[in-house]
Parts: sequence; structure tokens; C-alpha cells
Amino acid sequence: MKSDLYKMPKRPQRLHVRKRDRFAGPNIEPVEVVTVDKFTECHVTPGDVAARMVDYLGSQGDYLTLEPSAGTGQLSRALLASGYSQSELVQVERHHKLAGQLHRFGTVVNACFLEWSAERAGKVEFPRILMNPPFREVRKHMAAAESLMGRGGHDCPPVLVALVPVTFSHDRAEELETLGPDTFQTAKVYTKIIRITGA
Repeated sequence: MKSDLYKMPKRPQRLHVRKRDRFAGPNIEPVEVVTVDKFTECHVTPGDVAARMVDYLGSQGDYLTLEPSAGTGQLSRALLASGYSQSELVQVERHHKLAGQLHRFGTVVNACFLEWSAERAGKVEFPRILMNPPFREVRKHMAAAESLMGRGGHDCPPVLVALVPVTFSHDRAEELETLGPDTFQTAKVYTKIIRITGA
């Protein structure tokens, strides 16, 4: 993906993330201040968008659920608020400080998702994957996530829902929504929500 597709701030910025009513849940505190810099490449998913992404995953159940590149845990928060189990949520985040804030939502793996997924492919299956991958390497991250999709003992096929740049294409992706360039406070980019259903 071309690096000039979106603009990153030249200096770290402080971004206030407000807790939305929909995400109120037991023992889950909002992230008050998030530092966004070139090392995180973290674009916080707005609460209403995160809620819709969870809805697109489909029916709830005892599904092992993955959030790659979990960032501030905004998608994890939406999953828990919608009834997903904290004990079945796996979050992967390479940035140490961001990973340190995620333990209240579920299991945290402090690692590069691309490396972690390569080690886990064929060893674990996730029936549900929800992600907002880094835009610069979106194709690599999407392929890595797909390698971990599987029924995991369930009858229904696995589902992956992702927020990606509009330029991303996939022959099996269902395009659900197109979002405007002001979705993120730290980047100007047109994005869309897609869903991939496995076999």
C-alpha cells in the first residue's frame, strides 16, 4: 500500500477517547488518554463503528475470538459489551505500553502479529476475528488473520470483520460500509468495513 494514502502526525498527539454508553460494562474503565505516534501506528476505532463491526460478526456463542493489533482495546471493549466472553478473547499487540492496558479485557500477547500468527498457523483456530489492521501492511495482516480462521469445533463457518482502507480488495470479502476520511482523528483516509466468511 502506498504510504501517502493517509497522513500520520509528525509529532505524537494526545487523543482523548470517550467511553460511550453502549460500552459500559462491569470492571471496564475507559482509556482516558492515548499517545499516538509513529511507533504505534494506532488509529483508534470510534465506538459506534466498533459496535457495528461486532454486530457484523453475527451470532454470539462460546467462540474463541481474536483481535489482532489490538491497540487501545476499543474493539475488545465492544466485544465484551456485546456479550462476548473475556476468557475467550485473545488480543495481540506489539507496542509494550498499549499491550499493558489490555489485560482487563482478555488474554494479551505482546508480540508482532505477523510473527505470532506465523507461529500459530495450523495450531489454533479462531471462529471469530475482529480487526483494524495497520494500513501500511494491511494485506500482510489480513492474510495472517485468515491463516488463523477456523471453526474451532463449531458447526458454523468462521467470520472475520475488518476495518480497512477502501483500496484493499479481496475476492471473498463482502463490503458492508464505506466510511469517510474523518473517521479517525489522527489520519485522513477513506475506509470500509468488510466481512470474510470461511468454509
